[in-house]
Amino acid sequence: MNTKLRRTLVAWALMGPITVVILFPFAVMLVTALKPADEVLQPHWWPRSPQWSNFVAMWDATNFGPALFNSLVVSGFSTLIAVAVSIPAAYALARMPFRGKGAFRQFLLISQMLSPIVLVLGLFQLVVSLGLLDTRLSIVLVYAAFAIAFATWLLQSYFATIPRDLEEAAWVEGASRAKAVRTVFLPLALPAVAVTCIFTFVQAWNEFVLALTLLRSTESYTLPIQIFSLVAGRYTIEWHYVMAAALVATIPVAIVFAAMQRHLVRGLAAGAVK
Repeated sequence: MNTKLRRTLVAWALMGPITVVILFPFAVMLVTALKPADEVLQPHWWPRSPQWSNFVAMWDATNFGPALFNSLVVSGFSTLIAVAVSIPAAYALARMPFRGKGAFRQFLLISQMLSPIVLVLGLFQLVVSLGLLDTRLSIVLVYAAFAIAFATWLLQSYFATIPRDLEEAAWVEGASRAKAVRTVFLPLALPAVAVTCIFTFVQAWNEFVLALTLLRSTESYTLPIQIFSLVAGRYTIEWHYVMAAALVATIPVAIVFAAMQRHLVRGLAAGAVK
């Protein structure tokens, strides 16, 4: 056995238990989603007759389509707003000297220690006063507001690693600061922006408490609330539908991670080097 093959076997032996632990919940969801209703609580593992039609039936029975659309809209727009606001703020922190910079950085860090649950009552009153209760816009604005501090903190630490000489070279060539940022700085910062987008999107996608407080009608429900409604307050829970919905709800996040995997690894590696 050559050295490369031995290392490969050892690596897989070490990663095997971790892989099993990570994939086990997804396996449970898939197996339960494929069971007929009368077999869901049976002690056997694999269904005697897998029901792939459960996914189609779940889509119609649980109002899954509108909830999926709402989650995509809310997560997408809140990510865009948060990143659009955070990029210039992070650039100012990384490049421009000003009084109170250290205090502002500490403020960003301390704000992450405050749980959104503490502010639920105040946010509810604010949203009601603005006439935005039970609208997607209210959730978009709240999610973006909570994500801006984290996104700014994450981006400014990466922006500080980009050599200033590259921008100065663009200035010497006659480019303005805005053009240098657009053509030189931002392409180099793309990995960090991608990482920030991923974390912000996932945070908005999985958020539950604020959505449960600010959304009232089923037409405006996001996926976490819609899936929760399949369990809460019911005498009979159709677990095969619940598991099918939960499994399908993970697919958009998996697609985002797969699409931005290269940038994610680069951004995390750069942060580790710093």
